[in-house]
Amino acid sequence: MSGAPRYRGPRDHLLSIFHSALAAVHGASRVEAFLRAHPLTGPVCIIALGKAACPMARAAGEVLGAAVGDAWVVTKHGHAEVLPWPVLEAGHPLPDIRSIEAGSGLLDYIGRLPREASVLVLLSGGASVLAECPTCGIGLIELRAINEWLLASGLDIAAINAVRKRLSLIKGGRLAGLLAPRPVLCLAISDVPGNDAATIGSGLLVNDVRPVMALPEDFPPLLRALIEHVGQPADPEPSVFGNVRYHIVATLEDAMQAAADAARGLGYRAIVHAPAIRGDAAENGRRIARELLGSSGMTLHVWGGETGVRLPPHPGRGGRNQSLALAAATRLRGHGDALLLAAGTDGSDGPGIDAGALVDGGTVDRGRAAGLDEETAISSADAGSFLDASADLLYTGPTGTNVTDLVLGLKLALRE
Repeated sequence: MSGAPRYRGPRDHLLSIFHSALAAVHGASRVEAFLRAHPLTGPVCIIALGKAACPMARAAGEVLGAAVGDAWVVTKHGHAEVLPWPVLEAGHPLPDIRSIEAGSGLLDYIGRLPREASVLVLLSGGASVLAECPTCGIGLIELRAINEWLLASGLDIAAINAVRKRLSLIKGGRLAGLLAPRPVLCLAISDVPGNDAATIGSGLLVNDVRPVMALPEDFPPLLRALIEHVGQPADPEPSVFGNVRYHIVATLEDAMQAAADAARGLGYRAIVHAPAIRGDAAENGRRIARELLGSSGMTLHVWGGETGVRLPPHPGRGGRNQSLALAAATRLRGHGDALLLAAGTDGSDGPGIDAGALVDGGTVDRGRAAGLDEETAISSADAGSFLDASADLLYTGPTGTNVTDLVLGLKLALRE
């Protein structure tokens, strides 16, 4: 393709492989492919929620054309595009006043929908926070406090979203009840382990028959009392889910396979690791680095999943991928035959603008030369400051997708 970048060295190869993986799960291409294979007839109204809401809605509009009557699009601050419909931007990973406004507007939008219209719901990562419709007694201050605790707790996304469901008029399948009796098609990009539809976006359209999960034992007493006082909104009638068709159009596994294919196209062997990585980010980084160093040359290793970082009272800069990458770099130090990229497929890692990092055997020494200590940075959740000093941070901007995190390790063949 004219104007395409030329990837020459191993570092560029690793970036090329990462971008190939992102392209394979891009929201616009996945929605377009599905709708062309499974045409919808109008009138169709769209609800698009998530970090990839704009490219997904744009693709749906291009395929469906005049059949689209209206759309309600909510995305993360900085991820908006110009579309034929209004686009609302809201807070993530913590809700803000725009999240409340987006949720209120969503309820108004549903109230205006023609009963004869079909509804196309497009979901991607961030949907749980970007449009908030809290139950009576829960306001923005309480929502932020609850989400701050959840994000710092180290809990996995299923446990986090189980709490969120208890506080919402649309999560836990309640959106399906509001949309009934209209036929609903949901196309979702999975950002959760195991592609559990009841966890994606906190299960907006899914009949989750599992028992209500108990609040974590160390949940703050004041927040616990508040949640127990307001109670849980009523669950929708099971019959409403008969109107819903649900399809996952992009997954982490798709991205991992695309990365492996791209590596083979560049002349490397490729190994896709399963199951998904989870647990402490730093521990995973050190383990992955050991595996990478023990492997044979000219091989790309592909891991994916979602790790966690239990945040100290005053965390520094960076997210779980930067913590994983820096921990890996402590094991790669001095090795000239290994590189590792860890990044969020949505282009963000924690509250900052960086997607993650690409580290090598010189990362630790470059950071130390700037007067920083790698272990202190890891323990204080400040990996981003160290990786900024070592010039290893990775910035992509919004990617149009979110299938959790990718970790790509490249082992080279050292020349004699």
